[in-house]
Amino acid sequence: MTALARVLVRPRWAGISPGDVLVVEAYVLAAVLLYGGLWRHLGSGYLVASMQDQNLFEWLFAAQAHAVAEGHNPLFSDLQNAPYGVNLMANTALPALAVPLAPVTLAFGPTVTWALVLTGGLAGTATAWYWLFSRHVVRSRVAAAVGAAFCGFAPPVISHAKAHPNFAATFLLPVIAIWLIRLPGARRPVLHGVGLGLLGALQVLIGEEILLIGVLAVAPYAIWFAVSRRRLPRQVVVGVATAAVVSCALIVYPLWLQFAGPQSYRSIEHGPTGNPLAAFVAYSGQSVGGLFTGGPGALAINGTEENAFFGWGLVVLVAALAIWLRADLPARIAASACGVAAVLSLGAEITLDGRPTGVPGPWTLLADLRLLESVLESRMALACVPAAGCLLAIATQRVLDAPRDRRFGPLPVRVAWAGVLVVALLPVAPVPYETMTRAPTPDFYAGGEWARWVDPGGTIVPVPLPEPLHAEALRWQVDAGMGFALPQGYFVGPAGEEQLGAYGAPKRPSSVLLDGVAATGQVPAVSDAERTHMVADLRFWRADSVVLTDGSPHQRELQTTLSALLGPGRPASDAWVWDVRPITR
Repeated sequence: MTALARVLVRPRWAGISPGDVLVVEAYVLAAVLLYGGLWRHLGSGYLVASMQDQNLFEWLFAAQAHAVAEGHNPLFSDLQNAPYGVNLMANTALPALAVPLAPVTLAFGPTVTWALVLTGGLAGTATAWYWLFSRHVVRSRVAAAVGAAFCGFAPPVISHAKAHPNFAATFLLPVIAIWLIRLPGARRPVLHGVGLGLLGALQVLIGEEILLIGVLAVAPYAIWFAVSRRRLPRQVVVGVATAAVVSCALIVYPLWLQFAGPQSYRSIEHGPTGNPLAAFVAYSGQSVGGLFTGGPGALAINGTEENAFFGWGLVVLVAALAIWLRADLPARIAASACGVAAVLSLGAEITLDGRPTGVPGPWTLLADLRLLESVLESRMALACVPAAGCLLAIATQRVLDAPRDRRFGPLPVRVAWAGVLVVALLPVAPVPYETMTRAPTPDFYAGGEWARWVDPGGTIVPVPLPEPLHAEALRWQVDAGMGFALPQGYFVGPAGEEQLGAYGAPKRPSSVLLDGVAATGQVPAVSDAERTHMVADLRFWRADSVVLTDGSPHQRELQTTLSALLGPGRPASDAWVWDVRPITR
Protein backbone atom coordinates (compact mmCIF):
# COMPACT_ATOMS: atom_id res chain seq x y z
CA MET A 1 0.00 0.00 0.00
CA THR A 2 2.92 2.35 0.71
CA ALA A 3 4.24 1.90 -2.82
CA LEU A 4 0.82 2.48 -4.32
CA ALA A 5 0.30 5.61 -2.24
CA ARG A 6 3.71 6.96 -3.20
CA VAL A 7 2.98 6.45 -6.91
CA LEU A 8 -0.64 7.54 -7.04
CA VAL A 9 -1.86 9.58 -4.11
CA ARG A 10 0.09 12.82 -4.35
CA PRO A 11 -1.13 15.05 -7.20
CA ARG A 12 1.56 16.09 -9.66
CA TRP A 13 0.11 19.59 -9.97
CA ALA A 14 -2.95 21.29 -8.58
CA GLY A 15 -5.45 23.92 -9.63
CA ILE A 16 -7.18 24.44 -12.95
CA SER A 17 -5.06 25.92 -15.72
CA PRO A 18 -5.96 27.35 -19.13
CA GLY A 19 -4.64 24.13 -20.59
CA ASP A 20 -7.20 22.14 -18.60
CA VAL A 21 -9.97 24.37 -19.88
CA LEU A 22 -8.84 23.93 -23.48
CA VAL A 23 -8.80 20.15 -23.11
CA VAL A 24 -12.32 20.08 -21.66
CA GLU A 25 -13.57 22.44 -24.36
CA ALA A 26 -12.11 20.10 -26.97
CA TYR A 27 -14.00 17.15 -25.46
CA VAL A 28 -17.26 19.13 -25.39
CA LEU A 29 -16.78 20.25 -29.00
CA ALA A 30 -16.09 16.69 -30.11
CA ALA A 31 -19.23 15.41 -28.38
CA VAL A 32 -21.39 18.20 -29.85
CA LEU A 33 -20.05 17.49 -33.33
CA LEU A 34 -20.92 13.81 -32.98
CA TYR A 35 -24.52 14.71 -32.11
CA GLY A 36 -24.66 17.74 -34.38
CA GLY A 37 -27.64 16.49 -36.37
CA LEU A 38 -29.62 15.91 -33.20
CA TRP A 39 -28.79 19.33 -31.75
CA ARG A 40 -29.74 21.08 -35.00
CA HIS A 41 -33.16 19.43 -35.06
CA LEU A 42 -34.21 18.92 -31.45
CA GLY A 43 -37.89 19.05 -32.41
CA SER A 44 -37.72 16.31 -35.02
CA GLY A 45 -34.25 14.72 -34.94
CA TYR A 46 -33.89 11.00 -34.33
CA LEU A 47 -30.66 8.99 -34.11
CA VAL A 48 -30.98 6.38 -36.85
CA ALA A 49 -28.74 3.84 -35.13
CA SER A 50 -30.71 4.02 -31.89
CA MET A 51 -33.49 1.91 -33.42
CA GLN A 52 -36.35 2.34 -30.90
CA ASP A 53 -34.11 3.23 -27.97
CA GLN A 54 -34.43 6.99 -28.40
CA ASN A 55 -38.20 6.61 -28.03
CA LEU A 56 -37.61 4.46 -24.95
CA PHE A 57 -35.16 6.75 -23.16
CA GLU A 58 -37.12 9.87 -23.96
CA TRP A 59 -40.11 8.14 -22.42
CA LEU A 60 -38.07 7.15 -19.36
CA PHE A 61 -36.95 10.75 -18.86
CA ALA A 62 -40.50 12.05 -19.39
CA ALA A 63 -42.08 9.45 -17.07
CA GLN A 64 -39.70 10.30 -14.22
CA ALA A 65 -40.16 14.04 -14.75
CA HIS A 66 -43.93 13.51 -14.72
CA ALA A 67 -43.62 11.52 -11.49
CA VAL A 68 -41.58 14.29 -9.87
CA ALA A 69 -44.12 16.92 -10.95
CA GLU A 70 -47.04 14.85 -9.65
CA GLY A 71 -45.33 13.75 -6.44
CA HIS A 72 -45.24 10.07 -7.43
CA ASN A 73 -42.51 7.46 -7.06
CA PRO A 74 -40.03 8.10 -9.91
CA LEU A 75 -38.79 4.51 -9.77
CA PHE A 76 -42.09 2.96 -10.89
CA SER A 77 -44.58 3.97 -13.57
CA ASP A 78 -48.08 2.83 -14.50
CA LEU A 79 -48.00 4.71 -17.82
CA GLN A 80 -46.85 1.63 -19.79
CA ASN A 81 -47.82 -2.01 -19.57
CA ALA A 82 -51.33 -1.30 -18.27
CA PRO A 83 -52.56 -2.50 -15.86
CA TYR A 84 -49.33 -3.77 -14.26
CA GLY A 85 -46.97 -0.85 -14.87
CA VAL A 86 -43.19 -0.81 -15.28
CA ASN A 87 -40.48 -1.19 -12.66
CA LEU A 88 -38.10 1.57 -13.72
CA MET A 89 -35.31 0.34 -11.44
CA ALA A 90 -35.45 -2.95 -13.33
CA ASN A 91 -34.92 -0.95 -16.52
CA THR A 92 -32.14 1.43 -17.50
CA ALA A 93 -33.96 4.54 -16.28
CA LEU A 94 -30.92 6.53 -14.98
CA PRO A 95 -32.87 8.10 -12.09
CA ALA A 96 -29.77 9.86 -10.72
CA LEU A 97 -29.73 11.89 -13.94
CA ALA A 98 -33.41 11.86 -14.93
CA VAL A 99 -34.69 13.24 -11.60
CA PRO A 100 -32.27 16.20 -11.33
CA LEU A 101 -32.92 16.97 -15.01
CA ALA A 102 -36.70 16.80 -14.55
CA PRO A 103 -37.04 20.62 -14.78
CA VAL A 104 -35.24 20.52 -18.14
CA THR A 105 -37.49 17.73 -19.36
CA LEU A 106 -40.65 19.50 -18.23
CA ALA A 107 -39.59 22.84 -19.71
CA PHE A 108 -38.00 21.78 -22.99
CA GLY A 109 -39.03 18.18 -23.61
CA PRO A 110 -37.26 14.84 -23.23
CA THR A 111 -35.34 15.13 -26.51
CA VAL A 112 -33.31 17.96 -24.99
CA THR A 113 -32.61 15.79 -21.93
CA TRP A 114 -31.67 12.89 -24.21
CA ALA A 115 -29.21 15.08 -26.14
CA LEU A 116 -27.79 16.60 -22.95
CA VAL A 117 -27.21 13.24 -21.28
CA LEU A 118 -25.53 11.73 -24.34
CA THR A 119 -23.39 14.75 -25.18
CA GLY A 120 -22.57 15.54 -21.57
CA GLY A 121 -21.97 11.87 -20.89
CA LEU A 122 -19.22 11.55 -23.50
CA ALA A 123 -17.59 14.89 -22.69
CA GLY A 124 -17.97 14.41 -18.94
CA THR A 125 -16.49 10.92 -19.04
CA ALA A 126 -13.45 12.09 -21.00
CA THR A 127 -13.05 15.05 -18.61
CA ALA A 128 -13.23 12.85 -15.51
CA TRP A 129 -10.59 10.47 -16.86
CA TYR A 130 -8.44 13.48 -17.79
CA TRP A 131 -8.64 14.68 -14.19
CA LEU A 132 -7.66 11.25 -12.88
CA PHE A 133 -4.75 10.80 -15.28
CA SER A 134 -3.42 14.35 -14.94
CA ARG A 135 -3.60 14.44 -11.14
CA HIS A 136 -2.62 10.88 -10.26
CA VAL A 137 -0.97 9.08 -13.15
CA VAL A 138 1.04 11.40 -15.42
CA ARG A 139 2.46 14.93 -15.21
CA SER A 140 1.81 16.11 -18.75
CA ARG A 141 -1.54 17.59 -19.74
CA VAL A 142 -0.92 16.32 -23.26
CA ALA A 143 -0.37 12.77 -22.08
CA ALA A 144 -3.46 12.89 -19.86
CA ALA A 145 -5.54 14.39 -22.68
CA VAL A 146 -4.55 11.63 -25.10
CA GLY A 147 -5.45 8.83 -22.71
CA ALA A 148 -8.69 10.46 -21.55
CA ALA A 149 -9.82 11.22 -25.10
CA PHE A 150 -9.62 7.52 -25.84
CA CYS A 151 -11.58 6.73 -22.66
CA GLY A 152 -14.39 9.06 -23.67
CA PHE A 153 -14.56 8.33 -27.38
CA ALA A 154 -13.33 4.75 -27.87
CA PRO A 155 -15.27 2.52 -30.30
CA PRO A 156 -17.17 0.51 -27.65
CA VAL A 157 -18.28 3.72 -25.94
CA ILE A 158 -19.32 5.35 -29.22
CA SER A 159 -21.22 2.20 -30.15
CA HIS A 160 -23.32 2.37 -26.98
CA ALA A 161 -23.64 6.14 -27.18
CA LYS A 162 -25.90 5.68 -30.20
CA ALA A 163 -28.63 4.42 -27.91
CA HIS A 164 -27.48 3.57 -24.37
CA PRO A 165 -26.80 6.67 -22.24
CA ASN A 166 -26.12 4.45 -19.22
CA PHE A 167 -22.88 3.37 -20.95
CA ALA A 168 -22.07 6.82 -22.36
CA ALA A 169 -22.38 8.69 -19.05
CA THR A 170 -19.76 6.88 -16.95
CA PHE A 171 -18.09 10.00 -15.58
CA LEU A 172 -18.49 8.88 -11.96
CA LEU A 173 -16.24 5.83 -12.38
CA PRO A 174 -12.98 7.81 -12.54
CA VAL A 175 -14.23 10.04 -9.72
CA ILE A 176 -14.79 6.93 -7.60
CA ALA A 177 -11.29 5.78 -8.54
CA ILE A 178 -9.86 9.13 -7.41
CA TRP A 179 -11.58 8.83 -4.03
CA LEU A 180 -10.24 5.31 -3.62
CA ILE A 181 -6.73 6.44 -4.55
CA ARG A 182 -6.86 9.23 -1.97
CA LEU A 183 -8.37 7.08 0.76
CA PRO A 184 -5.07 5.79 2.27
CA GLY A 185 -3.97 9.35 2.94
CA ALA A 186 -7.35 10.70 4.08
CA ARG A 187 -7.20 12.70 7.32
CA ARG A 188 -10.90 12.10 7.95
CA PRO A 189 -11.56 8.58 6.65
CA VAL A 190 -15.16 8.55 7.89
CA LEU A 191 -16.03 11.72 5.98
CA HIS A 192 -14.09 10.43 2.98
CA GLY A 193 -16.04 7.19 3.20
CA VAL A 194 -19.35 9.09 3.24
CA GLY A 195 -18.38 10.77 -0.01
CA LEU A 196 -17.29 7.47 -1.52
CA GLY A 197 -20.55 5.82 -0.50
CA LEU A 198 -22.56 8.65 -2.03
CA LEU A 199 -20.65 8.34 -5.30
CA GLY A 200 -21.22 4.58 -5.37
CA ALA A 201 -24.94 5.00 -4.76
CA LEU A 202 -25.22 7.60 -7.52
CA GLN A 203 -23.40 5.30 -9.95
CA VAL A 204 -25.83 2.48 -9.16
CA LEU A 205 -28.67 4.87 -9.99
CA ILE A 206 -27.03 5.81 -13.29
CA GLY A 207 -25.74 2.45 -14.45
CA GLU A 208 -25.00 -0.44 -12.16
CA GLU A 209 -23.96 -2.80 -14.97
CA ILE A 210 -20.91 -0.74 -15.93
CA LEU A 211 -19.96 -0.54 -12.25
CA LEU A 212 -20.19 -4.32 -11.99
CA ILE A 213 -18.07 -4.70 -15.14
CA GLY A 214 -15.39 -2.42 -13.71
CA VAL A 215 -15.33 -4.27 -10.39
CA LEU A 216 -14.97 -7.63 -12.15
CA ALA A 217 -12.10 -6.35 -14.26
CA VAL A 218 -10.02 -5.05 -11.35
CA ALA A 219 -11.06 -7.70 -8.81
CA PRO A 220 -8.23 -10.20 -9.49
CA TYR A 221 -5.53 -7.55 -9.06
CA ALA A 222 -7.28 -6.04 -6.02
CA ILE A 223 -7.58 -9.43 -4.36
CA TRP A 224 -3.93 -10.25 -5.03
CA PHE A 225 -2.88 -6.84 -3.74
CA ALA A 226 -4.89 -7.24 -0.52
CA VAL A 227 -3.73 -10.83 0.10
CA SER A 228 -0.07 -9.98 -0.50
CA ARG A 229 -0.19 -7.43 2.31
CA ARG A 230 -0.79 -8.58 5.85
CA ARG A 231 -2.37 -5.39 7.04
CA LEU A 232 -4.43 -2.69 5.38
CA PRO A 233 -4.13 0.92 6.62
CA ARG A 234 -6.74 2.01 9.13
CA GLN A 235 -7.96 4.73 6.80
CA VAL A 236 -8.78 2.15 4.11
CA VAL A 237 -10.70 -0.12 6.47
CA VAL A 238 -12.67 2.73 8.05
CA GLY A 239 -13.32 4.49 4.76
CA VAL A 240 -14.48 1.40 2.90
CA ALA A 241 -16.70 0.30 5.80
CA THR A 242 -18.27 3.75 6.01
CA ALA A 243 -18.78 3.85 2.24
CA ALA A 244 -20.49 0.46 2.33
CA VAL A 245 -22.88 1.56 5.10
CA VAL A 246 -23.74 4.86 3.39
CA SER A 247 -24.15 3.31 -0.04
CA CYS A 248 -26.33 0.48 1.25
CA ALA A 249 -28.52 2.88 3.18
CA LEU A 250 -29.12 4.95 0.06
CA ILE A 251 -29.77 2.15 -2.39
CA VAL A 252 -31.47 -0.49 -0.23
CA TYR A 253 -34.95 0.55 -1.35
CA PRO A 254 -34.09 0.98 -5.05
CA LEU A 255 -32.39 -2.42 -5.11
CA TRP A 256 -35.27 -4.06 -3.25
CA LEU A 257 -37.64 -2.59 -5.81
CA GLN A 258 -35.42 -3.77 -8.66
CA PHE A 259 -35.05 -7.35 -7.49
CA ALA A 260 -38.13 -8.02 -5.36
CA GLY A 261 -40.64 -5.25 -6.03
CA PRO A 262 -43.63 -5.16 -8.40
CA GLN A 263 -42.77 -6.14 -11.98
CA SER A 264 -39.30 -7.30 -11.01
CA TYR A 265 -37.81 -10.35 -12.69
CA ARG A 266 -35.26 -13.01 -11.85
CA SER A 267 -32.89 -12.66 -14.80
CA ILE A 268 -32.72 -12.14 -18.56
CA GLU A 269 -31.61 -14.97 -20.79
CA HIS A 270 -29.68 -13.52 -23.73
CA GLY A 271 -28.03 -16.69 -24.95
CA PRO A 272 -24.32 -16.73 -25.90
CA THR A 273 -23.11 -13.19 -26.59
CA GLY A 274 -19.33 -13.41 -26.19
CA ASN A 275 -17.02 -11.41 -28.42
CA PRO A 276 -15.50 -13.38 -31.30
CA LEU A 277 -11.71 -13.13 -31.36
CA ALA A 278 -11.99 -11.44 -34.75
CA ALA A 279 -14.04 -8.63 -33.20
CA PHE A 280 -11.02 -7.21 -31.36
CA VAL A 281 -9.15 -6.44 -34.59
CA ALA A 282 -12.18 -5.32 -36.61
CA TYR A 283 -13.47 -1.76 -36.95
CA SER A 284 -16.70 -0.38 -35.59
CA GLY A 285 -19.33 0.79 -38.04
CA GLN A 286 -19.24 4.18 -36.30
CA SER A 287 -15.49 4.66 -36.87
CA VAL A 288 -13.31 6.00 -39.66
CA GLY A 289 -12.00 2.49 -40.29
CA GLY A 290 -15.53 1.16 -40.52
CA LEU A 291 -16.26 3.53 -43.41
CA PHE A 292 -13.70 1.61 -45.47
CA THR A 293 -14.20 -1.92 -44.17
CA GLY A 294 -18.00 -1.87 -44.01
CA GLY A 295 -18.15 -2.21 -40.24
CA PRO A 296 -18.29 -5.30 -38.07
CA GLY A 297 -20.76 -7.36 -40.11
CA ALA A 298 -21.93 -10.36 -38.12
CA LEU A 299 -19.31 -9.97 -35.37
CA ALA A 300 -21.74 -8.05 -33.13
CA ILE A 301 -25.37 -8.78 -32.27
CA ASN A 302 -26.33 -5.27 -33.39
CA GLY A 303 -24.83 -1.86 -34.02
CA THR A 304 -25.10 -0.76 -30.39
CA GLU A 305 -23.14 -3.74 -29.07
CA GLU A 306 -19.82 -3.33 -30.88
CA ASN A 307 -18.00 -3.87 -27.63
CA ALA A 308 -14.54 -4.92 -28.79
CA PHE A 309 -13.79 -3.26 -32.12
CA PHE A 310 -10.34 -1.80 -31.52
CA GLY A 311 -8.59 -2.64 -34.80
CA TRP A 312 -5.27 -4.34 -35.45
CA GLY A 313 -3.15 -1.25 -34.85
CA LEU A 314 -4.52 -0.50 -31.39
CA VAL A 315 -4.53 -4.13 -30.25
CA VAL A 316 -0.87 -4.55 -31.18
CA LEU A 317 0.02 -1.21 -29.59
CA VAL A 318 -1.73 -1.96 -26.28
CA ALA A 319 -0.08 -5.38 -26.07
CA ALA A 320 3.33 -3.80 -26.70
CA LEU A 321 2.70 -1.09 -24.11
CA ALA A 322 1.70 -3.67 -21.50
CA ILE A 323 5.10 -5.30 -21.93
CA TRP A 324 7.10 -2.08 -22.18
CA LEU A 325 5.51 -0.45 -19.13
CA ARG A 326 5.34 -3.55 -16.92
CA ALA A 327 7.60 -1.98 -14.27
CA ASP A 328 5.15 0.90 -13.78
CA LEU A 329 2.54 0.12 -11.09
CA PRO A 330 -0.43 1.97 -12.66
CA ALA A 331 0.43 0.38 -16.00
CA ARG A 332 0.46 -3.08 -14.42
CA ILE A 333 -2.97 -2.46 -12.90
CA ALA A 334 -4.30 -1.23 -16.25
CA ALA A 335 -2.79 -4.13 -18.20
CA SER A 336 -4.18 -6.64 -15.71
CA ALA A 337 -7.68 -5.16 -15.90
CA CYS A 338 -7.51 -5.03 -19.70
CA GLY A 339 -6.47 -8.66 -19.96
CA VAL A 340 -9.10 -9.89 -17.50
CA ALA A 341 -11.87 -7.92 -19.20
CA ALA A 342 -10.87 -9.03 -22.69
CA VAL A 343 -10.73 -12.72 -21.74
CA LEU A 344 -14.05 -12.63 -19.86
CA SER A 345 -15.70 -10.88 -22.80
CA LEU A 346 -15.04 -13.93 -24.97
CA GLY A 347 -18.02 -15.59 -23.32
CA ALA A 348 -18.79 -19.12 -22.29
CA GLU A 349 -17.41 -20.57 -25.53
CA ILE A 350 -14.62 -19.00 -27.56
CA THR A 351 -15.44 -18.23 -31.18
CA LEU A 352 -13.20 -17.02 -33.98
CA ASP A 353 -15.37 -15.01 -36.36
CA GLY A 354 -18.72 -16.35 -35.23
CA ARG A 355 -17.74 -20.01 -35.57
CA PRO A 356 -17.58 -21.88 -32.24
CA THR A 357 -14.26 -23.53 -31.42
CA GLY A 358 -15.57 -25.84 -28.72
CA VAL A 359 -13.12 -24.29 -26.27
CA PRO A 360 -14.87 -23.09 -23.09
CA GLY A 361 -14.23 -19.52 -22.01
CA PRO A 362 -13.70 -18.33 -18.43
CA TRP A 363 -17.18 -16.81 -18.41
CA THR A 364 -18.46 -20.38 -17.96
CA LEU A 365 -17.44 -20.10 -14.30
CA LEU A 366 -19.52 -16.94 -13.81
CA ALA A 367 -22.45 -17.33 -16.17
CA ASP A 368 -24.88 -18.82 -13.64
CA LEU A 369 -24.08 -16.51 -10.74
CA ARG A 370 -26.73 -14.10 -9.50
CA LEU A 371 -26.47 -10.71 -11.27
CA LEU A 372 -23.91 -12.00 -13.74
CA GLU A 373 -26.44 -14.27 -15.43
CA SER A 374 -28.11 -11.20 -16.94
CA VAL A 375 -24.91 -9.49 -18.14
CA LEU A 376 -24.04 -9.54 -21.83
CA GLU A 377 -20.57 -10.97 -21.54
CA SER A 378 -19.34 -9.10 -24.63
CA ARG A 379 -19.78 -5.88 -22.64
CA MET A 380 -16.91 -6.88 -20.36
CA ALA A 381 -14.67 -5.46 -23.10
CA LEU A 382 -15.86 -2.00 -22.07
CA ALA A 383 -13.41 -2.26 -19.16
CA CYS A 384 -10.58 -2.48 -21.70
CA VAL A 385 -11.25 1.14 -22.69
CA PRO A 386 -9.99 3.01 -19.57
CA ALA A 387 -7.23 0.45 -19.17
CA ALA A 388 -5.98 1.11 -22.69
CA GLY A 389 -6.40 4.85 -22.15
CA CYS A 390 -4.23 4.66 -19.04
CA LEU A 391 -1.49 2.83 -20.95
CA LEU A 392 -1.63 5.43 -23.73
CA ALA A 393 -1.28 8.25 -21.20
CA ILE A 394 1.68 6.65 -19.42
CA ALA A 395 3.44 5.82 -22.69
CA THR A 396 2.96 9.38 -23.96
CA GLN A 397 4.46 10.68 -20.72
CA ARG A 398 7.47 8.38 -21.17
CA VAL A 399 8.01 9.71 -24.68
CA LEU A 400 7.70 13.33 -23.54
CA ASP A 401 10.21 12.64 -20.75
CA ALA A 402 12.76 11.29 -23.20
CA PRO A 403 15.57 13.63 -24.33
CA ARG A 404 14.53 15.70 -27.33
CA ASP A 405 17.43 14.39 -29.38
CA ARG A 406 16.50 10.75 -28.83
CA ARG A 407 15.55 9.03 -32.05
CA PHE A 408 13.62 5.97 -33.07
CA GLY A 409 15.34 4.87 -36.23
CA PRO A 410 15.55 7.87 -38.57
CA LEU A 411 12.86 9.85 -36.70
CA PRO A 412 12.88 11.80 -33.44
CA VAL A 413 11.12 9.71 -30.82
CA ARG A 414 8.29 12.23 -30.39
CA VAL A 415 7.58 12.29 -34.11
CA ALA A 416 7.68 8.50 -34.22
CA TRP A 417 5.26 8.25 -31.28
CA ALA A 418 2.89 10.75 -32.89
CA GLY A 419 2.92 8.60 -36.02
CA VAL A 420 2.18 5.47 -33.97
CA LEU A 421 -0.77 7.19 -32.32
CA VAL A 422 -2.15 8.29 -35.69
CA VAL A 423 -1.85 4.80 -37.16
CA ALA A 424 -3.49 3.17 -34.12
CA LEU A 425 -6.13 5.76 -33.23
CA LEU A 426 -7.21 7.43 -36.47
CA PRO A 427 -8.97 4.29 -37.82
CA VAL A 428 -10.98 3.97 -34.58
CA ALA A 429 -11.86 7.67 -34.36
CA PRO A 430 -15.64 8.17 -34.33
CA VAL A 431 -17.70 9.71 -37.11
CA PRO A 432 -20.86 11.81 -36.50
CA TYR A 433 -24.10 9.97 -35.86
CA GLU A 434 -26.63 9.90 -38.66
CA THR A 435 -29.87 11.67 -37.79
CA MET A 436 -33.20 11.43 -39.55
CA THR A 437 -36.45 13.36 -39.26
CA ARG A 438 -38.99 11.38 -37.28
CA ALA A 439 -42.63 11.28 -38.27
CA PRO A 440 -44.66 13.99 -36.51
CA THR A 441 -46.96 13.01 -33.66
CA PRO A 442 -50.55 12.62 -34.90
CA ASP A 443 -52.75 15.63 -34.19
CA PHE A 444 -55.07 13.39 -32.20
CA TYR A 445 -52.39 13.24 -29.51
CA ALA A 446 -50.45 16.45 -30.06
CA GLY A 447 -53.56 18.60 -30.38
CA GLY A 448 -55.32 17.33 -27.27
CA GLU A 449 -58.22 15.50 -28.96
CA TRP A 450 -57.31 12.39 -26.98
CA ALA A 451 -58.65 13.99 -23.76
CA ARG A 452 -62.25 13.51 -24.96
CA TRP A 453 -61.80 9.77 -25.22
CA VAL A 454 -60.21 8.77 -21.94
CA ASP A 455 -61.13 9.28 -18.31
CA PRO A 456 -58.49 10.29 -15.73
CA GLY A 457 -56.25 7.31 -15.10
CA GLY A 458 -57.64 5.47 -18.12
CA THR A 459 -55.91 3.64 -20.95
CA ILE A 460 -55.79 4.37 -24.67
CA VAL A 461 -55.08 1.40 -26.93
CA PRO A 462 -53.14 2.54 -30.04
CA VAL A 463 -53.40 0.19 -33.01
CA PRO A 464 -51.04 -1.51 -33.67
CA LEU A 465 -50.14 -1.82 -30.00
CA PRO A 466 -46.70 -0.51 -28.93
CA GLU A 467 -43.88 -3.04 -28.58
CA PRO A 468 -40.05 -3.00 -28.57
CA LEU A 469 -39.82 -2.99 -32.36
CA HIS A 470 -42.51 -0.32 -32.80
CA ALA A 471 -42.46 2.09 -29.87
CA GLU A 472 -43.57 5.30 -31.59
CA ALA A 473 -46.67 5.41 -29.38
CA LEU A 474 -44.40 6.21 -26.43
CA ARG A 475 -43.54 9.50 -28.11
CA TRP A 476 -47.22 10.20 -28.77
CA GLN A 477 -47.94 9.67 -25.09
CA VAL A 478 -45.13 12.09 -24.15
CA ASP A 479 -46.48 14.75 -26.54
CA ALA A 480 -49.91 14.26 -25.00
CA GLY A 481 -48.54 15.19 -21.58
CA MET A 482 -48.51 11.64 -20.18
CA GLY A 483 -52.26 11.96 -19.63
CA PHE A 484 -53.16 8.30 -20.17
CA ALA A 485 -51.72 4.81 -19.85
CA LEU A 486 -50.68 2.48 -22.66
CA PRO A 487 -50.95 -1.30 -22.87
CA GLN A 488 -47.82 -3.26 -23.73
CA GLY A 489 -44.88 -1.00 -24.66
CA TYR A 490 -41.08 -1.11 -24.66
CA PHE A 491 -39.54 -2.10 -21.33
CA VAL A 492 -38.14 -5.14 -19.55
CA GLY A 493 -40.50 -7.01 -17.25
CA PRO A 494 -41.33 -10.49 -15.99
CA ALA A 495 -42.81 -13.12 -18.26
CA GLY A 496 -43.78 -16.77 -17.94
CA GLU A 497 -44.02 -19.00 -14.91
CA GLU A 498 -40.35 -18.51 -14.05
CA GLN A 499 -40.74 -14.71 -14.18
CA LEU A 500 -37.71 -14.29 -16.42
CA GLY A 501 -37.07 -10.86 -17.87
CA ALA A 502 -38.48 -10.21 -21.34
CA TYR A 503 -38.62 -7.18 -23.62
CA GLY A 504 -42.18 -5.95 -23.78
CA ALA A 505 -45.33 -7.51 -22.40
CA PRO A 506 -46.64 -10.98 -23.29
CA LYS A 507 -49.07 -10.38 -26.14
CA ARG A 508 -52.75 -11.02 -25.68
CA PRO A 509 -54.93 -12.65 -28.39
CA SER A 510 -56.36 -9.43 -29.83
CA SER A 511 -52.91 -7.85 -29.95
CA VAL A 512 -51.59 -10.82 -31.95
CA LEU A 513 -54.57 -10.54 -34.29
CA LEU A 514 -54.08 -6.82 -34.95
CA ASP A 515 -50.31 -7.21 -35.34
CA GLY A 516 -50.94 -9.79 -38.03
CA VAL A 517 -53.19 -7.40 -39.96
CA ALA A 518 -50.63 -4.58 -39.67
CA ALA A 519 -47.85 -6.87 -40.91
CA THR A 520 -49.66 -8.61 -43.79
CA GLY A 521 -52.58 -6.40 -44.75
CA GLN A 522 -54.85 -9.44 -44.66
CA VAL A 523 -58.26 -8.96 -43.03
CA PRO A 524 -59.09 -12.09 -41.01
CA ALA A 525 -62.48 -13.66 -40.63
CA VAL A 526 -63.75 -12.33 -37.30
CA SER A 527 -65.86 -14.73 -35.26
CA ASP A 528 -67.55 -14.47 -31.90
CA ALA A 529 -64.42 -16.00 -30.36
CA GLU A 530 -62.27 -13.09 -31.57
CA ARG A 531 -64.86 -10.60 -30.32
CA THR A 532 -64.87 -12.29 -26.92
CA HIS A 533 -61.07 -12.15 -26.78
CA MET A 534 -61.16 -8.48 -27.71
CA VAL A 535 -63.61 -7.60 -24.94
CA ALA A 536 -61.60 -9.59 -22.40
CA ASP A 537 -58.37 -7.89 -23.46
CA LEU A 538 -59.92 -4.42 -23.34
CA ARG A 539 -61.18 -5.10 -19.84
CA PHE A 540 -57.77 -6.42 -18.84
CA TRP A 541 -56.11 -3.24 -20.13
CA ARG A 542 -58.84 -1.11 -18.49
CA ALA A 543 -59.20 0.57 -21.84
CA ASP A 544 -61.29 3.66 -22.47
CA SER A 545 -60.75 3.86 -26.21
CA VAL A 546 -59.08 2.19 -29.17
CA VAL A 547 -57.34 4.57 -31.59
CA LEU A 548 -56.19 4.09 -35.17
CA THR A 549 -54.32 7.13 -36.50
CA ASP A 550 -53.92 8.11 -40.13
CA GLY A 551 -50.78 6.72 -41.72
CA SER A 552 -50.80 3.48 -39.72
CA PRO A 553 -49.55 0.45 -41.66
CA HIS A 554 -52.45 -1.10 -43.61
CA GLN A 555 -54.79 1.42 -42.07
CA ARG A 556 -57.82 0.45 -44.15
CA GLU A 557 -57.50 -3.24 -43.30
CA LEU A 558 -57.02 -2.45 -39.60
CA GLN A 559 -60.10 -0.22 -39.62
CA THR A 560 -62.14 -2.98 -41.24
CA THR A 561 -60.92 -5.49 -38.64
CA LEU A 562 -61.63 -3.17 -35.71
CA SER A 563 -65.10 -2.43 -37.04
CA ALA A 564 -65.77 -6.16 -37.24
CA LEU A 565 -64.58 -6.57 -33.66
CA LEU A 566 -66.10 -3.47 -32.05
CA GLY A 567 -68.56 -1.97 -34.47
CA PRO A 568 -68.05 1.25 -36.46
CA GLY A 569 -65.58 3.78 -35.13
CA ARG A 570 -65.85 7.55 -35.13
CA PRO A 571 -63.53 10.03 -36.84
CA ALA A 572 -61.67 12.36 -34.48
CA SER A 573 -59.00 14.73 -35.77
CA ASP A 574 -56.60 12.54 -37.81
CA ALA A 575 -57.73 9.26 -36.24
CA TRP A 576 -60.57 6.79 -35.95
CA VAL A 577 -61.69 6.10 -32.39
CA TRP A 578 -63.71 3.30 -30.79
CA ASP A 579 -65.05 4.41 -27.41
CA VAL A 580 -65.08 1.19 -25.39
CA ARG A 581 -65.98 2.61 -21.99
CA PRO A 582 -69.48 1.08 -22.18
CA ILE A 583 -67.77 -2.31 -22.55
CA THR A 584 -65.03 -1.99 -19.96
CA ARG A 585 -66.80 -0.04 -17.21
